[in-house]
Amino acid sequence: MRSVTAELGLSDGRALGTGLRLITTRAEAIDRCRAAVDAVLASIDLTCSRFRDDSELQAVNRAEGREVTVSPLLNQAVERALWAARWTEGAVDPTVGTAIRLAGYDRDFADVASIDAPLLLVARRVPGWHVVQHSASSRKLRVGAGVELDLGATAKALASDLAAAAALEAAGGGGVLVSLGGDIATAGEAPEGGWAIQVSDDSEAPIAAGEETIAITRGAVATSSTTVRRWTRGSIELHHIIDPRTGLPAQSPWRTASVVARTCVEANAASTAAIVLGDAAADWLAERGITARLVDGQGEIRRIGGWPEPENAA
Repeated sequence: MRSVTAELGLSDGRALGTGLRLITTRAEAIDRCRAAVDAVLASIDLTCSRFRDDSELQAVNRAEGREVTVSPLLNQAVERALWAARWTEGAVDPTVGTAIRLAGYDRDFADVASIDAPLLLVARRVPGWHVVQHSASSRKLRVGAGVELDLGATAKALASDLAAAAALEAAGGGGVLVSLGGDIATAGEAPEGGWAIQVSDDSEAPIAAGEETIAITRGAVATSSTTVRRWTRGSIELHHIIDPRTGLPAQSPWRTASVVARTCVEANAASTAAIVLGDAAADWLAERGITARLVDGQGEIRRIGGWPEPENAA
């Protein structure tokens, strides 16, 4: 999913192992906005990365069950991850760290994809978010011995939300959009006609005429997909969305789920849950009044909660 731009300030790049796009309606402020976004993303990386030995998250995972006091940023990231777990009834769970590492996603994705050594995968329910003891008010966190937190499902979305807010402040008004992989957050006033966003399986697909697009004036959009961040181990294809019930990559009829919500964290939690919930996803989304677009393995599309038909539809 990518944003479609007109005469706006634009800056592209890479961050947190994925594509970054920043757009502002105040083109003259683009450099200030980019500096603000880069600062947020650098902080998220140092705080929440599973792939840095010096990250605060890895220090927590090495604490072997001891209570630790965490930084305000990790405190916020853990709070959002636990909120997502409660809201999705465990479909999105931060205690999947060991499961995703054992599935081979134990380093930056560019390195994961280049390895084809066989793995022994065993279905086993992950420990579950209930084992995480966290006090947001005191910033105290205790993770059970042997439990590894992985905040990937929500930290990148939180990064988009925080980066959009920081960019808007740096711009001094107007409107901004931050796209970080499949996580798109907006802040401030949208351009005339809204923010135009191309919907696709791959968030880094080039903007193309005839592709389905939607427009939003506020809020966020997130896409989760099993067609990207895939790797092969011993001739078996795997992907990064773990089903907490099995500890294995989710077996889902949906290859892609896109959600519009108030915040990117909320949109990401719902889109990830939809992949994990599989056949039950459509009812789960509809019962919660969530606007979503699901694509199955054959490319058939199901629109939920008022997701619009494309303008060029027959």
